[in-house]
Amino acid sequence: MRDMRDEGSRRHSAVGAAALVLAVACSALLLAQTSTQPPTEPPSTTVGQIGGGTPQPSFRAGVTLVTTDVIVRDRDGVFAPDFLKDDFRVLEDGVEQEIVSVVLVHGGRIYNHLSLPPPVREGIILPSTRPVDNTAGRIFVLFVDDLHLVTSSTPKVRQVFKQIADTLIHEGDLFGIISTGPSSISIDMTYDRNLLYAAMDKIIGDGFNVNETLIMQNGPGGPEELRFRAHVAFKTARQILHNLEQVTNRRKVFIYISNGYDFNPFPEARMFSGALAADRRENQLALDSGQITQAEFNDMYAGLPNPMMDPFALQDQRGTAFADSDLSIDLAELARAANRANTSFYPFDPRGLVAGFDIDVKGLDISEWNSFIFKSQSGLRMLAELTGGMAVVNRNDFGNALREIDAETSDYYILGFYTSNPDPTFRTRRLDVEIVGREDELNVRSRTHYTLPRGPA
Repeated sequence: MRDMRDEGSRRHSAVGAAALVLAVACSALLLAQTSTQPPTEPPSTTVGQIGGGTPQPSFRAGVTLVTTDVIVRDRDGVFAPDFLKDDFRVLEDGVEQEIVSVVLVHGGRIYNHLSLPPPVREGIILPSTRPVDNTAGRIFVLFVDDLHLVTSSTPKVRQVFKQIADTLIHEGDLFGIISTGPSSISIDMTYDRNLLYAAMDKIIGDGFNVNETLIMQNGPGGPEELRFRAHVAFKTARQILHNLEQVTNRRKVFIYISNGYDFNPFPEARMFSGALAADRRENQLALDSGQITQAEFNDMYAGLPNPMMDPFALQDQRGTAFADSDLSIDLAELARAANRANTSFYPFDPRGLVAGFDIDVKGLDISEWNSFIFKSQSGLRMLAELTGGMAVVNRNDFGNALREIDAETSDYYILGFYTSNPDPTFRTRRLDVEIVGREDELNVRSRTHYTLPRGPA
């Protein structure tokens, strides 16, 4: 069974993922070194002593520049490119912030650039400013999570990937491609679109299908192999986002191709994973739907143990009580990393509009299947909503979705402000962006919060 891999195989997968991360890290660092962008977080400076006589203690004061992408559309969905600095209002945790820079990008080109000096505060010595590089263009990371793409869907995944290459990636866009599993794709940041199609032919799904999931062995918190694979994917994505923090004033888009995650799928069906138990489960469903009578069911399984009464199976069920919470915590941490890098997630589920499960699956209730689909797609939606992106899940019109993503990553504003909250321990902050006086007429999209990086221990 594929989930029964020995430790050597697990280590091999982890080392492979680390190697892929290293390749993207080198590319992002090279890009940051050749850029003339100012640092997103200037070094801290010392506030001098106050008053005379007895010396007062010195305090540290940091200045943190925060940038966020903002998309403004009218009621017809048309981008509105005519707003200036005074038209915007940025609130951090309900407190209005002073906007110090506004960049308008329309059709992928910069049309105006406003960069004001940072506000002068008494007693604070600010770092000297450096010229801003006005280079326009988008940065795409194509993240192929083949550890969570079912093997049988490989042709569909390649088809969706080709649509992304044809519709979304244009000349002048910088992109990199990485996979999490045996597809072994690792393409450094490049402008060469020919590499897109070369990578497409390497994609091979290695995710578990339903039947393979049903026979997985449980650990203390559910199927351990599922958690291991998810953590490989999350760790790989987080490292890429960490490297993207060094790139500023460019639209950063994270195309996340995956079937989603569920740490505890089909819990009842997995209890009946044996051949006899699977037959019992199937007949139990037939009994519940009225296809057989209770007397017929009792005659079939008289004297045979009921897996639902197995104390060990029930203990496993209690151990998975926090599986959904654990998954939400992991996804929220990944979203925080994306917000620190001002990067938007655009998850794609290549399965498209999902109906029922395959006809060769036995003993699975449709309610469990629907719960599995809901959880896996909800996690992808969560990544998009928390980072100002859009989830393309449970839909077949990938072309329309790609054109919509292309439009909103080509037309946008970049707002910059210095946070007025100097407390570094208050790391996660809520953001709201408004158009003054026209809140009811326009649709304004931006990320909903950002998180400061952790300081040194």
